[in-house]
Amino acid sequence: MRGLVVLLISKAAGPSTADLSFQHDMVSGIYSSQRSLAEITELIHTAFLVHRGIVNIGELKSCDGPLKDMQFGNKMAVLSGDFLLANACTSLAQLQNTKVVELISSAIGDLVQGIYYENSKSSEENCLTDDIGISRWKEQVFLSHSALLAKSCQAAMELAKHSAEIQDMAFQYGKHMSMSHKLHSDLQPFVRESSSDTIAFSLNSAPAILHQEFRGREAWLKQIREAQGKGNIVDYKKLQEAIKAGKGVTSAIDLCRCHGNRALAALERFPPSEARDALANIVYAVTRFP
Repeated sequence: MRGLVVLLISKAAGPSTADLSFQHDMVSGIYSSQRSLAEITELIHTAFLVHRGIVNIGELKSCDGPLKDMQFGNKMAVLSGDFLLANACTSLAQLQNTKVVELISSAIGDLVQGIYYENSKSSEENCLTDDIGISRWKEQVFLSHSALLAKSCQAAMELAKHSAEIQDMAFQYGKHMSMSHKLHSDLQPFVRESSSDTIAFSLNSAPAILHQEFRGREAWLKQIREAQGKGNIVDYKKLQEAIKAGKGVTSAIDLCRCHGNRALAALERFPPSEARDALANIVYAVTRFP
């Protein structure tokens, strides 16, 4: 999706009026450098997805399979992810634009920092949820989910020599659209009507964090303890009902739509086109709920 958004926003912005010298390089309204950037963005995203597949050997149980297989899988995940990342960096250097290199490099740094936050353990032993508010949650989600797309959209505008204002609007669209997408994903276990089975969800998802803010940290931890059975197995259905009964879900939906509206507002700076409509439709898709 990230590469597609970069291509769409490149086409929506069109050529810059500031520099017409390399318009011959455009195909279907997109510069070749912007196409390369879209590929780079997808490569980076895929590399980090592969790296996320690394298994913590220390947490494995005998029923999880042979240890050697897991160790081999970890090695392959590291090498494969590094290979993709190295190719992305090589292609990035070939764009020969220092600002774009700086933007994408900082996005990679943001991803690393965001994933570190996701995987860091709470100081409280066996704690299943972080003691953070929604503001802190948004900061972490920006790093791990939004920074790459936002900065790639900005970099695409830089490659076409667009003004700082257009670059900022592209950044804002990428940031807020991806925030809406993350919120929409977090909300799925709570808003699906057809699903009869309870889906396990992250206790650090947006509805859970907002529920914790409204209920208070101690009350939320009490609800988690009450939902834990033998072997500390969590009854997600019970927690799901508790969160639904509070304001967490409705607040998360409102927040999702708020970010969606900000993404649409950023699009208003781009001229009307099919590409702009497609970008708007992506926002509508992730802000529509049953």
